[in-house]
Amino acid sequence: MDISRAEQRILHLLAQGGRIEIIRNDEGKIERLNLHTREGWVFSGLDILTFRKLKQKRAIASSGGRPYRVTTRGLELVRAQPDNR
Repeated sequence: MDISRAEQRILHLLAQGGRIEIIRNDEGKIERLNLHTREGWVFSGLDILTFRKLKQKRAIASSGGRPYRVTTRGLELVRAQPDNR
């Protein structure tokens, strides 16, 4: 299954130890998504559409109310990069 360049970039950051935190409004709807890299930086290239695509492909998951992380399926989808081999 092919994934887009934006999805590839996000999966790569998550595979290196990043996490996605969700901020919800009072009605429970997603207000903002924050992708934190392993160094603590916030990546601004994550939008709600890309998040939903990754979730639909089961490349990311959350358990017990914790931040979203990459799954084993997501690790299969991410292509090898020189800095995470």
